[in-house]
Amino acid sequence: MAKAKAKSKQKDSGPDLRAFFDYIQDISTEKGLSLEEVTEVVNSSFLTAYQKKYGTEADLEVILDSEKPEILVVFRRKVVETVTDENLEIAPDAARKEWDGIVKQFGKPDYETSFEIGEVFELRENPFQFSRIGATNVRQILMQRLKELEREIIYNEFIEKEGDIINGFFLRWRDRDVMYVDLGRAEGILPRREQIPGARFRTGDRVKAIIKNVELRREKSREPGPFITLSRAGPEFVKKLFELEIPEIYDGVVEILGIARQAGYRTKILVRSNRQDVDPVGACVGIKGVRIQSIVRELGNERIDIVNYSPELEDLIATAISPAKVNEVRIDPRNREALVVVPDDSYSLAIGNNGQNVRLASQLTEYRLVVKSQTQFSEEMSSPEARAQLEALFAPLEEEEVEELDYTPLSDLPGLTQRVVDLLESAGIKSVEDLIEMDQESVAQLQGVGKTTAKQIFNILAESVEFEEI
Repeated sequence: MAKAKAKSKQKDSGPDLRAFFDYIQDISTEKGLSLEEVTEVVNSSFLTAYQKKYGTEADLEVILDSEKPEILVVFRRKVVETVTDENLEIAPDAARKEWDGIVKQFGKPDYETSFEIGEVFELRENPFQFSRIGATNVRQILMQRLKELEREIIYNEFIEKEGDIINGFFLRWRDRDVMYVDLGRAEGILPRREQIPGARFRTGDRVKAIIKNVELRREKSREPGPFITLSRAGPEFVKKLFELEIPEIYDGVVEILGIARQAGYRTKILVRSNRQDVDPVGACVGIKGVRIQSIVRELGNERIDIVNYSPELEDLIATAISPAKVNEVRIDPRNREALVVVPDDSYSLAIGNNGQNVRLASQLTEYRLVVKSQTQFSEEMSSPEARAQLEALFAPLEEEEVEELDYTPLSDLPGLTQRVVDLLESAGIKSVEDLIEMDQESVAQLQGVGKTTAKQIFNILAESVEFEEI
């Protein structure tokens, strides 16, 4: 009778297991996790807690049965005469003593076990019969595992979107420097260097940005990631906007060859048509500028110059220096410099505010551009000696000199920005041939490059370089 009362008391005072399994279902729905994933976390949490009690090598099994409902942890040990490992073995007398303690405390269990040498002694425990410390451990482990699982799922979701445009909503500022953006299941951060100067946002405003980097890391006083770094200031953001707004670019009819940008002020974008019947500049601008205006508005009225690619370098430089008119362009291929002569009234346009226009044109063409007004040029070239020096400096390469260039400059790779070229050259990679000799992992480890940029570099290589077997 006493045993029956003990069992009845245990049953009446026990936890509501149905409510516990309902709680697991609620967690899976709330956090966007599958029920199987959450159940596995619960299982491993109980297992970890019991391993702290019985040892990591103990023979343990967790039973989660939502139908009954029932939660049990099974602890098995082999019955032996001489015990060498208490976590795996037990003597017959000790087994009987433990069993009698269970019967005395909770009543006779509804399962059988063995005390015979060579057999397996089995104890089944309800985890909620743990001491208060044990129950707390289970709860802490459970919540920690759930957070880890949620972070891993979010990380995997966003790492696949790295380099893509994403829409979010402005949340708050940190130290008036870092912007936090609500991305739905996660928060993105937009550092000051990745923001468009002068852009203003209020709580709830839509924020469009590119996912620049996703990583799992730990910062002091902050929970571990994933940390999702966004960008609106890089040329990649402009490129993705053009791909979204210009169908011809998305379809590959019009190709973006390069972008030079000073965020918030001016962008120059080099385009080429892969079809003779499609004007690349017209396709980007649209009828009455409708297409380009939507991009300009997103960039906070940033000026955008569309530059049509030309295989003739003089024509390309003349177009890149727009909106200024150009009288003459002279090329120095040895030093990758070009002299650009413009009308006097176009000089300020060619230079731009604080040298902005000529600087971006130089980045786009990957040539150092020296701009002179027609008056400056005429005055400097008034003497025969000056004219001779100029002719010698900007004379075309002789055939023999061309043959000496037995390597391919990195700048010849379409789509490789000047910043990336500078990073590679500073690391000792001076040509396409040098780059081909390296693998992607080695390039990713170079100072300032990283995995994402290395992947982009090798995608460009794969698309642009034809490999010949020797």
